[in-house]
Amino acid sequence: MALIPFDDRDGFIWYDGKLIPWRAAQLHVLSHGLHYASSVFEGERVYGGAIFKLRQHSQRLIDSARILGFELPYSCAEIEAASNAVVRAQGIKDGYVRPIAWRGAEQMGVAAQAAKIHVAIAVWEWPAYFSPDAKMKGIRMSWAKWARPAPHTAPTAAKAAGLYMICTLCKHDAEAAGYDDALMLDWRGQVAEGTGANIFLVIDGVLHTPTPDCFLDGLTRQTVIALARARQLTVVERAIMPEEFAKAQEVFVTGTAAEVTPVAEIGQYRFTPGKVCKTLMDDFDRAVRSETSSVGAA
Repeated sequence: MALIPFDDRDGFIWYDGKLIPWRAAQLHVLSHGLHYASSVFEGERVYGGAIFKLRQHSQRLIDSARILGFELPYSCAEIEAASNAVVRAQGIKDGYVRPIAWRGAEQMGVAAQAAKIHVAIAVWEWPAYFSPDAKMKGIRMSWAKWARPAPHTAPTAAKAAGLYMICTLCKHDAEAAGYDDALMLDWRGQVAEGTGANIFLVIDGVLHTPTPDCFLDGLTRQTVIALARARQLTVVERAIMPEEFAKAQEVFVTGTAAEVTPVAEIGQYRFTPGKVCKTLMDDFDRAVRSETSSVGAA
């Protein structure tokens, strides 16, 4: 099936305070965000016409911008209202929301204090991030060549566009080798995350997940930890070394796009999606539907 280019679609995008035709939402080739990665973004899911964890996502966009040294010209409430307006304008019931903020073209160079800050929000229908077969059987992951940087070398607490360059490289390498994704270590050689999702290991009934000290503490990750603890499962956040996968019975990843997806293979290690993963998949599905239903009814 032919891909539909993202710059040639019908509908509307919220751009700098108003809804404009989708194809008109463009920026100049000399925008600072394109050349120097002075851009931050969010990835959000729409379930039943309502955006899951909208307040948290909107605030994180603002916080990420501040880490990169710029203030958004809109409040959290205004970003929320704009996001909901785009969902309604597009008539999306189940989809994906992409807010993004970037420095414009007023100043070209490493310094860009005079550049205007732009904000745009788009939404589109979103299929499963991994194929249905992969979702049921578990995805295959390779070891990533690139490592997550140390927090004193990059703004790792921000959802900044520049931090995803190595994710694209790792994802491309993995897919070229026949895998679904890649597992990234950090600069210390500890387990970090996938190219766009956090990771969990089930070892003898206990849930283990890396401490998010150099990568994002994902909102889906936080949700799944809360769901696990509600089921009286022990969750341990700690440093995890790659060889510990030999002790894991189940492994899964979490993220806005991936939701809760089991892992069948990481390099030389094999896992069988089991009861813990299936339970949390079901719990997460109920959680997103119930939360967004209550938001829509409010």
